Amino acid sequence: MKLRPFKALCAALLPALLLSACWQDLPASENPSLPIAEETEDPQSAEDRTLPERFALPYAPDQTLDPVTCTDGMQQVVASLLCEGLFRLGPDFEPEPWLCASYTYDAASYTYVFTLRSGVTFSDGSPLTAADVKATLDRARNSVRYRSRLSQVSRITASGETVTITLSGPNTGFPALLDIPIVKSGTEDAPVGTGPYLLSTEETGSWLVANQSWWQGASLPVDRIALVEAGDQETMLYRFSSHEVQLVTVDLIGTSPVSVTGNVTYLDADTTVLHYLGCNTTRAPLDDPALRSCLWSGINRSHLVSAFLSSHGTASQFPVSPASPLYPSALEESYSLAAFSNALEGLGLSSSRTLTLLVNEENSFKVSAAQEIADTFTAAGLPVTVRALPWEEYAAALAAGNFDFYYGEIRLSADWDLSALLGTGGSMNYGGWADPQTDQLLAAFSAATDRTAAMEDLCTYLRQQAPILPICFKSTSVLVQADVVEGLEPTAAEPLYNFPACTVRLRDAS
Repeated sequence: MKLRPFKALCAALLPALLLSACWQDLPASENPSLPIAEETEDPQSAEDRTLPERFALPYAPDQTLDPVTCTDGMQQVVASLLCEGLFRLGPDFEPEPWLCASYTYDAASYTYVFTLRSGVTFSDGSPLTAADVKATLDRARNSVRYRSRLSQVSRITASGETVTITLSGPNTGFPALLDIPIVKSGTEDAPVGTGPYLLSTEETGSWLVANQSWWQGASLPVDRIALVEAGDQETMLYRFSSHEVQLVTVDLIGTSPVSVTGNVTYLDADTTVLHYLGCNTTRAPLDDPALRSCLWSGINRSHLVSAFLSSHGTASQFPVSPASPLYPSALEESYSLAAFSNALEGLGLSSSRTLTLLVNEENSFKVSAAQEIADTFTAAGLPVTVRALPWEEYAAALAAGNFDFYYGEIRLSADWDLSALLGTGGSMNYGGWADPQTDQLLAAFSAATDRTAAMEDLCTYLRQQAPILPICFKSTSVLVQADVVEGLEPTAAEPLYNFPACTVRLRDAS
């Protein structure tokens, strides 16, 4: 997590502002945004800045807060304070048992048995039951947001305090997919959860009120959070700029720039969204693994992130986040332009054809990064030209295999299943990579007891074959009115991940 103060001075609004537990499952946009102008911190002292009399979040009263079905990201932020999952994902994307006390896994039958934490009640005082968990997960299996995540689930049963989930194949990382917020069965329209707050509709408006029966028993930074109507994104940003609400979530390298004024702090959180260069492995000269492996070392990833993605990302040489304990840092290599140029020259390429790198034209960040990569490859002896296309044409060209390279983005799941991207016939495998050894290593990782060693084996092989060239994992940002919330450490899944441990500073209304 990175914290920076800034004044955002750009001209348009962000259409996809949103991050929450469920944000992770929405398709990754291929249309991120224009740069944000940043300034140094306002020299005015914190004591002189105006603090709000109440802490407030935006929400849309005419939209559901059901975390399984709501589509608006700020709705998800609000819902994350109402409902909790069997697990939650930490900053390292590792699953932390939450409503689940313990679990077992039978590798022979691909079956998990999750035992619920005892003594947990919903905010209305009724006990959390296995039937409630099953009901939520069954709805999630059929939802737009979670259908892909739970596609491996073949059966869910509930008995007593246990929930049994049978998969169609091995997956020792499956608990990382179960941070899905649990809703009391029958309360989907006005969801009742086990979280630190409950929803209260009063004459003065809608509020989140501290849940006095919260099983954690921890004190909260505020007893009441105002919910301020912001039915569209333009209104939401206005509410934030005018300090009517104190927190919003944004993608600062999304499709359109943010327009925010005033003293604002942004905090970056790592995500599972991978930026990478895809290679057409069915077309010469990129059908040669020696060339692809050479190009792997020809990308100055740290420079691309800092210079072209406004530092809203983390350079990565492998398709697993450096924030994860699974990341094989021992396999990393230092970047050297001279060494890359010499290695490329040593291959003795005979083709003089200029290669094409496709990129989505609506994304100025990606266009700039793609051009930098093309210029580097060209200067080293491999001519590459960038072709920026509108989204529909870009997607059609990928589907048809009409490219040499493409600048891609994919939101990976927290179990780090790479089969869609690299498996034979994978839905995101546009480069036509079909390799039995890769398929075997992907399967071995899914079934591995030692997931760290299995990921290292997979990444070692991918480094040699280089069907894709990883660039970075992008960040997402939480914007907070300066000096109001202290100690916030957002995660990709939960912008208010550690909110109970935070300090909220408000103006004394007396």
